[in-house]
Amino acid sequence: MGFVNVEKGQATEFKLDRMRWMAERLGNPHLGRVTVHVAGSKGKGSVATLIARAIQASGTRTGLYTSPHILSWKERMTEAGDEMPDEIILGAAEEVFALTEGKGPDDFPGGELPTYFELTTLIAFCAFRRAGFRAQVIEVGLGGRLDSTNIVAPDVTAITPIELEHTQFLGTTIPLIAGEKAGIIKPGIPVCALQPKAEALEVIQSRASAQRAPCYVVGENISIEDINVNLEGTSARLKAASPAPHGNSKALSRLFGGPTLDVRTDLVGSLYAGNMALAALTLAQLPLGIRAEHLQRGFSSTRIPARFEVIGRAPLLVLDGAHTPESIRGILSTFLELSPEPRHLLFACAHDKRHGEMARLLAPHFEEIVITRPGSFKQSEPTAVFESFSALKQECALIEDTRVAIEQALRRAREAGASLLVTGSFYLCAEFKKWKSGSE
Repeated sequence: MGFVNVEKGQATEFKLDRMRWMAERLGNPHLGRVTVHVAGSKGKGSVATLIARAIQASGTRTGLYTSPHILSWKERMTEAGDEMPDEIILGAAEEVFALTEGKGPDDFPGGELPTYFELTTLIAFCAFRRAGFRAQVIEVGLGGRLDSTNIVAPDVTAITPIELEHTQFLGTTIPLIAGEKAGIIKPGIPVCALQPKAEALEVIQSRASAQRAPCYVVGENISIEDINVNLEGTSARLKAASPAPHGNSKALSRLFGGPTLDVRTDLVGSLYAGNMALAALTLAQLPLGIRAEHLQRGFSSTRIPARFEVIGRAPLLVLDGAHTPESIRGILSTFLELSPEPRHLLFACAHDKRHGEMARLLAPHFEEIVITRPGSFKQSEPTAVFESFSALKQECALIEDTRVAIEQALRRAREAGASLLVTGSFYLCAEFKKWKSGSE
């Protein structure tokens, strides 16, 4: 049986009828746990993980659902980032596939087979039920309003910064995309947001108001001071607003044990200070007795592959799955600050990404650039990407074979004593890690 995989660029009609229908027949495995639902364009995976680690540190066992995976499909469903036992995941998969076995498109609402992401999401819910988790943190896959995860009954929702992404599905403007992301907001359920773009925040606040949902915002209800970033991680001081809009200062002050809280994470980049603030704001809404030490312990133990992941020091070697101009701008700033010259770049992206804009940001800062494919999983047009970069940098090579490109880029960096940034796609980062593990 073949299932549509939107992650590979295959098309389908997004709707939740089929997801609800399947979940009901599985006994609604998505319900019965304290739930945090996280949407956004940039940083939603790290925010979800920070939240899950803090809840787990409080003694509440917590399921974490994220995407995409880097090396193993099991990375998508974990116990707060730690691998779950195979027997639990296999048992959950058996539950879900028993529902689809022997059925055709006409057996499902809408006359289509379930998608790969729908089935994966259901397996995660069933796995969390089998594991007996009391809480779950669920990252949206695509958009929000019609995403397969949007059948959950959250206790709080969080929305990270919004960018132009997946425009073929979500719309071609920031307000349209914000509207899709804001579709996770539920009546009366608090929503927390980190939104540098005023036009995105306006949409979220309007949706929250229409749903009578309290809306808390980083920069209004919580502020960030004393940010410090180095290759070991990111630290900052979080401060509850006083007096705070919408009366949220008491919840934050209770959580912090005072007006401020010093936090740190192994994640590298100033953006993670904002993500820790959003995570703290979100955690303050939960009925779980979480305290300051749980935040500090959970945040400090958060590690996520391919998010400014330092995997080598001689030369400096950094993997980051950034694939939008805004995300590239953030990691580039950090890389330039922390990496010695000369600097080399290995880049690949999927066919639907804004490679021209990313080339204009990246090309001026690297002595040598290698363009390749992001593996074979995603559709890509490396020749078009190469044209964007080579128009700006003469020292640019196109090597379509991903493994050969990795070998050449790393060899050239070592010969030149250059720092190497590998970016543009999580799938490229996955290929690099597979190659590196196979060569050691």
